[in-house]
Amino acid sequence: MHVSVETIGSLGRKLSVSVPAERLESAVGHRLRELSRTVRLNGFRPGKVPVKVIEQRFGQQVRSEVYSDVVRDSFGEALRQQNLQPVGQPEITAEGAPAEEIRYTATFEVAPDFGPIDVSALEIQRPVAQVEESDIDTMIETLRQQRRSWNVVERAAAEGDLVNVENFALVEGARFPAEGVERGATVVGSQMLFPAIEQAVVGMRAGEEKLVEVAFPADWRVPELAGKTAQVSVKVVKVSEPHLPAVDEAFIKSFGVKSGTLEQFREEVRSNLARELKGALSARLRVEVAKKLVAAYAHVELPPRLVEAEARAMAAQAAENARRQGQAVDEVDHAPFMEAARNRVAAGLLVGEVARQNELRLDPKRVNEAIALIASTYEDPQQVVDLYRNDPNLMQGLQARVMEEQVIDWIAERARATEVAMSFTDALRPNA
Repeated sequence: MHVSVETIGSLGRKLSVSVPAERLESAVGHRLRELSRTVRLNGFRPGKVPVKVIEQRFGQQVRSEVYSDVVRDSFGEALRQQNLQPVGQPEITAEGAPAEEIRYTATFEVAPDFGPIDVSALEIQRPVAQVEESDIDTMIETLRQQRRSWNVVERAAAEGDLVNVENFALVEGARFPAEGVERGATVVGSQMLFPAIEQAVVGMRAGEEKLVEVAFPADWRVPELAGKTAQVSVKVVKVSEPHLPAVDEAFIKSFGVKSGTLEQFREEVRSNLARELKGALSARLRVEVAKKLVAAYAHVELPPRLVEAEARAMAAQAAENARRQGQAVDEVDHAPFMEAARNRVAAGLLVGEVARQNELRLDPKRVNEAIALIASTYEDPQQVVDLYRNDPNLMQGLQARVMEEQVIDWIAERARATEVAMSFTDALRPNA
């Protein structure tokens, strides 16, 4: 096998590889012989199908599969031979038919040279928080709200009431919908409907109607209303007030606390909140360390194609999120995501380089703990454990996340850290 390397810019590489055709032919012959022993064809006994027949029936498919295998394997060998580590997906281009040899080129980018990374020079803020009794009270109140029932009342709607409404819009002499009404419901103060409509229903009784001016957003689902201001007729159909369940034995047992005691219930809630808090603090610490690492090496050039690919992936995700929210979006420009993509790529490369320079290895115990933590939130934890153990893609993603957390913790232990106290509520808020 012959290999040559061409440098393209500072981080681009073009690898030219040629592999003797005999390697392909030998592998094809081996695969055909294997098939002849296992394939079943009418008119032949199992294991007695002639190789010639197998070649006639499956030769083209086998040759294509083996060709891909040879390219993949020889590419890996060439990288090791040249001591190269690509970042991102390489572009592999075949050159001519494999008559006397297989020839192809692979274009890719490599990681920049960060030099020795001294994490002890980093100054980071480590967030700390704990679960207070008031946090448990708040969570129990939230659970009561989730289990609330609604009682119909004859009075005017007020904050916190569930109000069923019917409405139609008038704009530029047209009515939407043309016939009938749209029906909806909102808990007053939840902002489930347009603010103007929610404000209007306060003080209205069942059967009352009111005309409200509403400015529809440019991406509204009804094209005729998008970006326009309309007069919306709002009719209150029903007003219901909330009824919260008592925190009694039945309520407590409904959450799986067999004893039904308030003391045990509060301990269960505390345990769940503590698990949630631990994850939130870990996420905040990862963001803090990554931010400081990226800032310390902002002068280092990053692989441009890798950054652009990350920006495009982020834009595609933003478009998908918008579609899930009912917005009509074909695609999102990736340019506004370039800065965030640079930071994300830099963080990933730096964390990987810290692991390489310090010979950090994945801790199987942490992987097991991560699986157990995920599984503990489900009714059948063992089923979730088995799912991860039997799905290579799930396991690979989990291992990558655990390794990142492991490296971040290693850095945080050696950096100059200042603890910053936070409340439980603040710790769980999304990072800015």
